[in-house]
Amino acid sequence: MRVGEDTDSLDRATRDFLAARPQLFGIAYRVLGSSAEAEDILQETWLRWQNTDRTDIHEPVAFLTTITARLAINYAQSARVRRESYVGPWLPEPVDTTQDPQIGAERAEAVELAVLLLLEKLNPVERAAYVLREAFAYPYRQVAEILETTEANTRQLVSRARKHLAAERKERVSPAEHRRLLEVFLAAAQQGDLAVLEDVLAADVVSYSDGGGMRGASRIPVIGRPHVSKYLAAFAPRFWPAARTRWVEANGRPAVLVTVDESPVALLSVDVSAEGIDRIMWVMNPEKLVPYVATLSS
Repeated sequence: MRVGEDTDSLDRATRDFLAARPQLFGIAYRVLGSSAEAEDILQETWLRWQNTDRTDIHEPVAFLTTITARLAINYAQSARVRRESYVGPWLPEPVDTTQDPQIGAERAEAVELAVLLLLEKLNPVERAAYVLREAFAYPYRQVAEILETTEANTRQLVSRARKHLAAERKERVSPAEHRRLLEVFLAAAQQGDLAVLEDVLAADVVSYSDGGGMRGASRIPVIGRPHVSKYLAAFAPRFWPAARTRWVEANGRPAVLVTVDESPVALLSVDVSAEGIDRIMWVMNPEKLVPYVATLSS
């Protein structure tokens, strides 16, 4: 009888975990900016859930969310040290959002690559507070319980995160305009058309190339319209002739997958405001690029 009870309990625990899994992944991914690290967090959450006395746990999702968020915060604190030694600019790992546009969230906030990049500048607790409140619509009281702080402090954490994003990111354009400008940019980049590039780039545009030291990517961000446009124009003859492009979706936005000899070499994504393209993000590190490509439907 005891064996049967244990089996039933584990089956129920498995069902509860699988039901919560999309949301748990969404939280960990947004806090860490890495799908691989998020999967590690979920594995640890599952192990702890298995080994927990679940008799008096009446809200499994709340319990699992708390474990996941706290593990992600701890992981983010150590990840910050690792990223300080990362070779070249660090960009979040892209995810294919065609199957789950919100990655388990109630709201689509904080999934775009540019937002994740800006969240990386916050401390892990601020990041978690923002993600739980803005992407998952958790009440401040519950966020405070998860973070083991007061509700008043939680409101301050979320407010600071909002102000940081508002200061760093201009108002966005419509999805149609975003796609149009990316199309114009791609054609101009391929042709090395300096005039068109200067026309679509914002004055303070920044180009990030995340190669992790493994490819010929720029190891520093290229900043400002004149520098970025000239860099792209000079880059064009060496990069584009052998390349093929495919339109994909990454983190809720259109993106361009670049391949050479059928091997992925870059994922191009941009952030666009009314002033033009203000962030260009080239994910070139194979450790981030290959797993993303593997998730794409053929």
